Amino acid sequence: MKNTRVIHLKKIDKAKNWSLPNSNAVIVLSDGTIYKGIGCGAYGTSAGEICFNTSITGYQEILTDPSYSNQIITFTFPHIGNVGINIEDIETANPDKKFKASGAILHAAITTPSNYRSEKNLDEWLKSAGIIGISGIDTRAITKKIREEGMLNGVISHNQDCLFDFEKLKKIAKDWGGIEGKDLAIDATSNVSYTWNEKLWKWRTGYNSNKQIVHKIAVIDYGVKSNILRELSNLNCEVVTFPANSNIDNIVNYNPDGIILSNGPGDPSETSKYSINLIKNIIEKDIPLLGICLGHQLLALALGARTKKMAYGHHGANHPVIDCTTGKVEITSMNHGFTVDNNSLPNNVIETHKSLFDDTNCGIAIKNKPIFSVQFHPEASPGPQDSHYLFEKFINNIIKKKQKK
Repeated sequence: MKNTRVIHLKKIDKAKNWSLPNSNAVIVLSDGTIYKGIGCGAYGTSAGEICFNTSITGYQEILTDPSYSNQIITFTFPHIGNVGINIEDIETANPDKKFKASGAILHAAITTPSNYRSEKNLDEWLKSAGIIGISGIDTRAITKKIREEGMLNGVISHNQDCLFDFEKLKKIAKDWGGIEGKDLAIDATSNVSYTWNEKLWKWRTGYNSNKQIVHKIAVIDYGVKSNILRELSNLNCEVVTFPANSNIDNIVNYNPDGIILSNGPGDPSETSKYSINLIKNIIEKDIPLLGICLGHQLLALALGARTKKMAYGHHGANHPVIDCTTGKVEITSMNHGFTVDNNSLPNNVIETHKSLFDDTNCGIAIKNKPIFSVQFHPEASPGPQDSHYLFEKFINNIIKKKQKK
């Protein structure tokens, strides 16, 4: 019996429970599928929509993106955590630094980080952020299942005693209502306005403060990412955020030169119930506007278009998009589970961008107005950077409007 390893199962009284040494975390999908693995991060149980992200790097930015509220992220890249965590790359802009991802699914176990900027191990940070993680999972199998069946609701659970009531977990996953029909932006937004002056990160100096103010920008915060605000500050803008449920008077009193409708989580048709009047007023006043991701969807709804849930969404940093006005192809970063129905766009709206993966709408502009929006993230950090020019386009619209005055 030399070199033979014996694994002893624990005796469990209830048949519905299961225990296996070293398997202290599980994923249970709403259809009853179970994946067993090794836990990392926080202990506990969390329900959410299972999605997959194809990015090779940028896991910290992904996990701190408020747009991932109520979602459990499957990382298709096998090694996550290699460069550790640092305070500079957190994408939640709100002062209270709320982290919105419901969980993280990894293939390989988290290793000791190797990066000069690392301040903390990913496992340690997940614990401090209250995010439940699991490794040792066949992430290809989950990704394939989502591709074939669409995004499923599920539960991720991590505990120290390796005991799981699977019938209870299945019920939680099945009863969880999903993201469709939920306004999550109201939870992701900051409840108060705040000013942002941090510029883009630079080698050796890190983040510097903006000292020069040329334009005033109001950002409607539906769960805004830090790098959107940095891009604006880098272009010599005074940046002030406003809560998602602000009214037009709050914005007009600030007298902005331009307005950003930010990214954010949830069903745009639900968020539009309180945001649509504000956006319609902005359109009527002809204020230069740029919508990003959820902001793009909300602009489309305000114009009379429709949005719909996607089968498995677009989540990653390698999505090709064609600019319909120039024929140029851009590689973009995307994170959305809803899309604007391009067949519902009114006659006064131009479709400016389309996905080369599935032809879904990725950009619109209002004819003869300084107003446009995109479904992807031009502020993408760590990248790609193909679409950073859109912020300059937004500023140019502001300059043109000022010149007319």
